[in-house]
Amino acid sequence: MVSLLLFGTFVLLLIAAVPVAISLGLASAFALLYSGKVSSSFIAQGLVTSIDSFPLMAVPFFILAGDLMGHGGLSRRLLNVGAVFFGRYTGGLAIIAVVTCMFFAAISGSGPATVAAIGGIMLPAMSKAGYDKGWSVGLIASAGSIGIIIPPSIPMIIYAVSANVSITQMFIAGIIPGLMIGIGLIVVAWFSARKRGYTGDERRYTGREIIATIWDAKWALLVPIIILGGIYGGVFTPTEAAAVGVIYGFIIGVFVHRELSWKDIYRVIAESALTSATVILIVGTATIFGRVLTIEQIPVMIAQAMVSLTDSHILILLLINILLLFVGMFMETLAAIIILTPILLPVVLAVGVDPVHFGIVVIVNLAIGMVTPPVGVNLFVGARIGNTSLEKASAGALIFIASMLIILMLITYVPSLSLAPLSLMGK
Repeated sequence: MVSLLLFGTFVLLLIAAVPVAISLGLASAFALLYSGKVSSSFIAQGLVTSIDSFPLMAVPFFILAGDLMGHGGLSRRLLNVGAVFFGRYTGGLAIIAVVTCMFFAAISGSGPATVAAIGGIMLPAMSKAGYDKGWSVGLIASAGSIGIIIPPSIPMIIYAVSANVSITQMFIAGIIPGLMIGIGLIVVAWFSARKRGYTGDERRYTGREIIATIWDAKWALLVPIIILGGIYGGVFTPTEAAAVGVIYGFIIGVFVHRELSWKDIYRVIAESALTSATVILIVGTATIFGRVLTIEQIPVMIAQAMVSLTDSHILILLLINILLLFVGMFMETLAAIIILTPILLPVVLAVGVDPVHFGIVVIVNLAIGMVTPPVGVNLFVGARIGNTSLEKASAGALIFIASMLIILMLITYVPSLSLAPLSLMGK
């Protein structure tokens, strides 16, 4: 009865368009009051203890770092580098968009932030060049989802904290899957662009122009080297790396590129604070929701039911993929991770799946969910920037979602794609 009340209330509140964080908190409160197993102070204590975590401090820092770098001219310079190397090919603008999204993913750690930063520049250019708006938005929304797969990734941090695994290991494990999805999108975009007649830029760059463009973007190109190199090299923790990213983005935007005024900085900090507050509130209420599940032993019951149904890790992973894809269509990424991790992790551990590999499977599933309506946040951001309808954006994204699903299956059933880099680096 408590489980029915918990999930029933949560679903009804979501249908009523109540924000996810509030829905999670109210559903948890109703369930706890009905069960009477813990005192009413449990919710207040849970909200505080769930966010009282050093690794979680990386989240607001990475959000602020990504915003500072996006507004400080780094994304535009990355696009210029992409144009030099890929602009002449068929569907050149589409390839540039995907490559730049992949690189910006290593800066922002956020899907919507990647779509906003790159889409704001690329979508008008693609529209001017005759690209279909829905197709363009679908491509950039799909490529933006790489923002939570290629490290640093905010959802990876949340999963690592929830599953009690190393954030650094999660970051390393996400490199190859992120590159695979990016390459898959480029291949599909090239074939689709060829069929649609989207030609490349006829301009040819001289060696001097290429060098000048790369030199102009040197500070942006250094970001992944500094942040990820520092983490993997043991120079600083992921949380410290996020703080370094904030300082770096501030210095480059204000004193080097001089594209961030003090008025801009105030606006960026305000936007980042609002985003961070939303994320942290979701983390807090989703953690309480997960603890209610634990109190009612729902994860144990689900694990036992699935294992009794089949002991094949192939079938179990397939069922989990289907569940995650469905959940990703309706639930915000961070909330889904915090709620489902304690439920599904015991299931996969029982059949011998590595928790880091499983984390990558979860992240990739939910990354696809960012492009699938009705709660495809990347599609909403892209459609707004691209001045097109959500329906056209969704239709344009279908072919790219299909390629991501194929790569998801490879990542799911070939664990070495995620775990091999850990072995090579001795992690």
